[in-house]
This record gives sequence, structure tokens and C-alpha cells, in this order.
Amino acid sequence: MLLNHARLMRFFIEAEDIIGRKKLQKMIYILKKMGVPFNEKFAFHFYGPYSEELTLRIEELCNLGFITEEKQDKGHYSQYHYRISDAGKQFLEQAPDDLPACKEEIEQLNNQRSRFLELVATVLFFEDLPRHEIEKKVQEVKSSANYSESEIEEAWQFIDQLKQNQLH
Repeated sequence: MLLNHARLMRFFIEAEDIIGRKKLQKMIYILKKMGVPFNEKFAFHFYGPYSEELTLRIEELCNLGFITEEKQDKGHYSQYHYRISDAGKQFLEQAPDDLPACKEEIEQLNNQRSRFLELVATVLFFEDLPRHEIEKKVQEVKSSANYSESEIEEAWQFIDQLKQNQLH
């Protein structure tokens, strides 16, 4: 098993339960931006940063029986629940991973709504720009989300809080 797969499995042990594909993508992206050694490449997509590599790795882990994916019909959309399986836990006991201790950060992210994580991830995607340009860019690329100034300010505060606890 590759190290990147083992890191994801350790992430699922720490997270216990992830509800939603979008939330999963944003959590991994934000953790990566905070210094957690995830190697998946991300590009900007309709819902913010997205990694096809991550999607494929999750699919592989599901096919191997190490991660469970439970699809729930919510009427006009489907929602997915992810968690590590007993087989995944047993395998990870044998497989090395180097994911730093980040349970607190994972819980902090997992307690947020997907919409908010999408905003945070989008802000981080443009972090090389000055703050006012980032905010302008967020309003442009996420115009349909109609983020308020207070939501954007909350995202900045959340990012600052994450960076204060940043892993080294």
C-alpha cells in the first residue's frame, strides 16, 4: 500500500465519520494548506479546490474494503458517508504512515458546514494574492454562493486560528 493511501486511512481514523464528498475534498485541501503531508494535486473547480487524485484514492480504498462509502438518497441529491472499516484499521496497524497528530484540526474542520469549508478552501487557494484581491476573487468565482462580508471575515478568522495551531 502506498504512503498516500495510508495517510488517508489515518485521516479517516481521526475523523471517524465524514459526511459528504465536497466536505472530504475541502478538509483534505485545507489540511494540506496547513502543512499536513497530503500529496494530492488540487485544481480549482466549480465547488472550489478539487483533486481527481483524491477521488481516485478514495475509490481505490473503498474497492479494497478499507474505507466504507454509504450513499444516502436525500430526494433531489445523494449524500455520501465515509468511514474506515475494520479491515482498514487492521491493515493500518501493519502499514506505516507519517501523518502528524492532527485530530483536533480534523475535528474542527469536520464540525463545519461544507459551504463554509468551500469558502475557506477558496480563500486558501488564492492565498498568494493580497487580501483585498482574494476577497474580490472569491466574490467573482463563487458569485452563485453569494458569500456575505461577515462569512468572508469568519473564514479569515478560522484560517488564522488554524494557522496558529499549524503543524510543523
